[in-house]
Amino acid sequence: MPAKGPDITEMVNAQMPIGATLGITTHGGPEEIEATLAWAPELCTAGGVLHGGVLMALADSAGAVCAFLNLPPGGRTVTIESKTNFFGAVREGEVRAKSRPLHRGRTTIVVETDLYDSTGRHIGRTTQTQAVLAGD
Repeated sequence: MPAKGPDITEMVNAQMPIGATLGITTHGGPEEIEATLAWAPELCTAGGVLHGGVLMALADSAGAVCAFLNLPPGGRTVTIESKTNFFGAVREGEVRAKSRPLHRGRTTIVVETDLYDSTGRHIGRTTQTQAVLAGD
């Protein structure tokens, strides 16, 4: 399934270098972000399973971009809380993260990110709270 929205990978990875390090590609806008990451052996635990921390980094990165795109002009954001539930393992292919804002408040933005493997199987969900900070 092709990603929705404009490709914003270059802009995102310039601001958040971990995306480039992990090979994350990012598409979308304020209503939904889609980010993808390819399975690679160097990102795995025993048995060739993609490490949960890598999945959490993908979800946190996609969620942070979603929150950033929903900030007031000049605002900044940082993750202040994150919870992930894993439903399945990834042993090949690609992982797709889909992030949507659940709450856009004056002091916080809450984002939900669902993770899917290459077959479309739902493998995880992250809910994170982002602080809304005044610009410098």
